[in-house]
Amino acid sequence: MGRIIAGKTSEITPGKMIKVSIDGKDILIANINEKYCAIDDSCTHSGSSLSEGKLDGCTITCGWHAAEFDCKTGKLSKFPMKIKDLSSYNVTVESNSVFVEM
Repeated sequence: MGRIIAGKTSEITPGKMIKVSIDGKDILIANINEKYCAIDDSCTHSGSSLSEGKLDGCTITCGWHAAEFDCKTGKLSKFPMKIKDLSSYNVTVESNSVFVEM
């Protein structure tokens, strides 16, 4: 697929996360101290939107059942049972535009 524009840096300020849809797939973009990361937006436990959860540093907590994922890698970091990790995507910034590599 290549690089897809996901938004402007002014829309994704430090500590903020947004959900974008790229070719029908929901992706979460987070700004962690001016470093952008992208992972699947759907929790692998319940399918809920992680962009509706809580961002604390590099950890995203699902708002439904509190599964925690590392937003840089998509790896599950805390949950009472083993569930699948999320896919992560490379992000680049050029001229105030945030791109996701799919």
